[in-house]
Amino acid sequence: MASAQRGLEREWTIQAVDAEAVVHLAGVVGCPVAIASLLIGRGITGEIEARRFFYPSIDDLHDPTLMLGMGAAVARVQQAVRAGEAILIYGDYDVDGTTATVLLKTAIERIAPKDTPAKVTYHVPHRLREGYGMQTGVLGQAAAAGIRVVISVDTGIRAFAAAAEAKALGLDLIVTDHHLPDDVVGVPEALAVVNPAQEGCPYPFKSLCGAAVAFKLAHAILAAAAATDAERDVLRKKLIPSFLKMVALATIADSVPLEGENRVIAALGLRELRNPVQAGLRALMEVAKIPPDRAPTATEVGFRLGPRINAAGRMDIGSDVVELFLTRDSARAMELAQKLDRLNDERRATEARALEAIEAQLETMRGQDGVFLPECIILDDADWHRGVLGILASRVVDRTGRPALVMMHEDGQAHGSGRSIAGFHLLDALTCVHGVDGNGASAGENGVLFTRFGGHAYAVGFSLPSDRVDALRERMRSYGTSLLTGPVLMPPLECDAEVRLCDLTQEFFDWLTRCGPFGNGNPEPVFVTKDVTLGAEVRIIKERHICLEIGGDGVAGRFSALGWSRGTEWVESCRTLDLRPGSCVDIAYRLKAKTNPQFPGLELELVDLRQTRGGVGVD
Repeated sequence: MASAQRGLEREWTIQAVDAEAVVHLAGVVGCPVAIASLLIGRGITGEIEARRFFYPSIDDLHDPTLMLGMGAAVARVQQAVRAGEAILIYGDYDVDGTTATVLLKTAIERIAPKDTPAKVTYHVPHRLREGYGMQTGVLGQAAAAGIRVVISVDTGIRAFAAAAEAKALGLDLIVTDHHLPDDVVGVPEALAVVNPAQEGCPYPFKSLCGAAVAFKLAHAILAAAAATDAERDVLRKKLIPSFLKMVALATIADSVPLEGENRVIAALGLRELRNPVQAGLRALMEVAKIPPDRAPTATEVGFRLGPRINAAGRMDIGSDVVELFLTRDSARAMELAQKLDRLNDERRATEARALEAIEAQLETMRGQDGVFLPECIILDDADWHRGVLGILASRVVDRTGRPALVMMHEDGQAHGSGRSIAGFHLLDALTCVHGVDGNGASAGENGVLFTRFGGHAYAVGFSLPSDRVDALRERMRSYGTSLLTGPVLMPPLECDAEVRLCDLTQEFFDWLTRCGPFGNGNPEPVFVTKDVTLGAEVRIIKERHICLEIGGDGVAGRFSALGWSRGTEWVESCRTLDLRPGSCVDIAYRLKAKTNPQFPGLELELVDLRQTRGGVGVD
């Protein structure tokens, strides 16, 4: 019953798994049956594979030299360091780009002789003045300043004009990026292009974030400089684990799939973030109120650390983040961390004001049955802050269950960000509507829409003249009508296992924790329990959230089940179901540890609920 669309009930499904295989895996590994079912449902079927999943190690990382272009990139960096040539790292203003800048600068400086420090500078673009991507003007200034080598991080894979400019200026350009190359043109002309997504790259894992690609170059540089067994031992046991802290921050914050090598990076990096030595990390975790005596969770990285790091680029200048993570001065680190905290508060206030206007616009897009009419939500306002457009688009997706493009206007240009849902490739959509014939006069020469655009399946950025926004709306409506159908807009709720409340012990939760970190590609498991009984009146929290006290199947005590209104009409659902003490319902939920240390234990985070169906299994 709970749904982003009023009045619609969502189907629940559990992936079918072989019962004998589940019992066998649970027996050889020693985990609960529901955990074994979860693993098999995610393609992990053997004992060795399962143990590697539960206990990832540094040996699970792939060899960086497998990446196309890596050899040429490492050789040129080594040559530059030996010759004392100046190197510029061209970064980006988000978590991915800033941490990548820190990683690569640190690695290059480390291989330089002590008596001849490496000449490494960096440029982090200003989001509003420069926008995303490499700018030819910056390259010209770099060449005039004596720079000989430019290394891009988290950008550059479509920087054809910048690459041509670098060549004309006599600069050796090394592109490290993770974004998708142009399907037609390919990759820019550069001394080396390091991107696992490029055609012909044999690297076995294709979904790294930008900082992880930069880390691979850093790893290869450090490995090439390690001449003895002792140096290689230090690299493996100390340097690489230390670097993984930054890579984990970016991997989680950039929402790349937490599967395969990404999950290894995130798990190892989070482990290393416990009680970090680096002044900037310690200060940032302190202002984010993350205790230093334990490793942060992926949720804390995504919702506490990531937003503060991103706030610098969104509201001010991203280079503050690079300084924060490079400084060894504790006082300066705290000063910068507190600045990021203030900027994040400013970002939240800016976002809240925009969301009020967005909510009003969304209500005009509902039909009489409460269902949103447009398949793709497109919103714009001249007053919205350009730095929060991506966040706003994410909020609209959460609220509506539909892909969203959100724009602001400035000097006749509309600048926008988009976020999408499973089953609708947003970059493909923009690529298609960009060059559609028709509406030529309103859509620019040859009918093209955008002055720039890029991204991937779930997130895009773009700009276009403001007078082409109506053409964008029409083309997206036409493009999305056949693709954004019921199964995409209201997909079944994929549940991982059906369990009893009495199965939800601390031991079960400990095994569940080993299945993390959770995120895109390794979603937090959703469990189903049927025929639970309400032990008290529904408690409504702040008019939008609910708390149910539930029991059943002989469980000792009761669980609290909390429903947070992230796109779900929980209060309306409870009224529709006429819930009262003694009512029986089926619930889908995530299992959580209580956050208040004075009241330890477990609680449930509701995902959906419905009238009890009885019987065995799920639809």
